[in-house]
Amino acid sequence: MLLIICAVAIYLSCEWFVNAVEWLGERLNVGKMAVGTILAAFGTALPESVVTLVAVTTGATAEAKNIGVGAAMGGPLALATVAYGVTGAMLLLKRRKERERTAALVAAGGRGPDLPAQSAGDTEQALGTAKDMRRLAKDQKWFLPIFIVKVALGLVAFAFKPVLGLLFFAAYAVYFWREIRGGQDEDGEEELEPLKFQPKAASPATWAVIAQTLVTLMVIFFASQLFVKQLDAIGPMIGLSASVTALLLSPIATELPEIMNAVIWVRQGKTKLALANISGAMMIQATVPSGLGLLFTRWHFDAALLWSGLITMAAIVYLLLTMRGDKLTPARLAVAAGFYVLFALGLIPILS
Repeated sequence: MLLIICAVAIYLSCEWFVNAVEWLGERLNVGKMAVGTILAAFGTALPESVVTLVAVTTGATAEAKNIGVGAAMGGPLALATVAYGVTGAMLLLKRRKERERTAALVAAGGRGPDLPAQSAGDTEQALGTAKDMRRLAKDQKWFLPIFIVKVALGLVAFAFKPVLGLLFFAAYAVYFWREIRGGQDEDGEEELEPLKFQPKAASPATWAVIAQTLVTLMVIFFASQLFVKQLDAIGPMIGLSASVTALLLSPIATELPEIMNAVIWVRQGKTKLALANISGAMMIQATVPSGLGLLFTRWHFDAALLWSGLITMAAIVYLLLTMRGDKLTPARLAVAAGFYVLFALGLIPILS
């Protein structure tokens, strides 16, 4: 029951969070894409970043500190596979509903006033404009080399390796500056939904925007932590070992806010924001938790962690290849979730 309650709480709080963060972006005068890659990503990546920070700084044993290393590797894996896959599946579901609605209106004798402005065929091309592909591919090209270095450092040992953690923080600072400097580079202005805290106000007060953002972040944070604890308890009940639960289920749980945000924004027709939130969260996960892990742990990978890194890289290479020539469709995006299934299958011989 707690697991279900936490999932519902995370979804509802994410609905209020995306509503607040869009207004926050308008108040800060940042571009729409930066709302997803910076503002929303920072908020939704907070729970897992705190898990890494607490584990690596307060862990009494090497095993306890390694929980933070696992979180730093599991987050990007879940985002590159499950989060992108869920986004693609939601787009496919939306396309099917549009086709059914179009067929019903045609059968009724015409287009009718309620026919969606975007046809079912257009939904297939929602990811296909050259401008969108370049922007999405640019984030993945930033992520991939940083992640490769992150994995490579887990395979070697040398005296000044901890100092390299500072370079990861610097890499995110450069990415942050690039996104914020991007400015209002989007076509047209979308009318924002009324702020939940002030539903009757055409332009809500800044204090209300900040308050709604902070309150929803607190709910997301505590609900996510409780969700992970329930998952850790349920794993053994259904016959899963603690290690399998930590590597297979916990990453999905900690990335649940990003997944929920993607579902909400796709439902609202804001696919760019959904994808931007995931790619921005991936950049945070590739840098900030990794920097903490390098500074406070040995940052040494076992076979399971190495396998998670290889699958993450394979998923990103797949996405980059499909983006080439504007070939990334909702169906191909949904295929990314299959890499997580491959990861699960590969864990069987490793953990046995």
